[in-house]
Amino acid sequence: MMEERLDRIESKLAFAEDAIDELNMTVFRQQQLIDRLQKQIVDLHRQMSAGSPGERRDLREEIPPHY
Repeated sequence: MMEERLDRIESKLAFAEDAIDELNMTVFRQQQLIDRLQKQIVDLHRQMSAGSPGERRDLREEIPPHY
């Protein structure tokens, strides 16, 4: 009876450890993606800031040709 109970506890612990490892890997991958996206935002902001501040843009020129 005690050994059976211990086996169940060990099984649950092993499952919990696997779940934690999988969650850690998911969080790691998400952080990598967040880091890449933040870098892209900074790069886009720099590109937008590099244009002349007094430059006027005609928004009609930015409409895709299929409209």
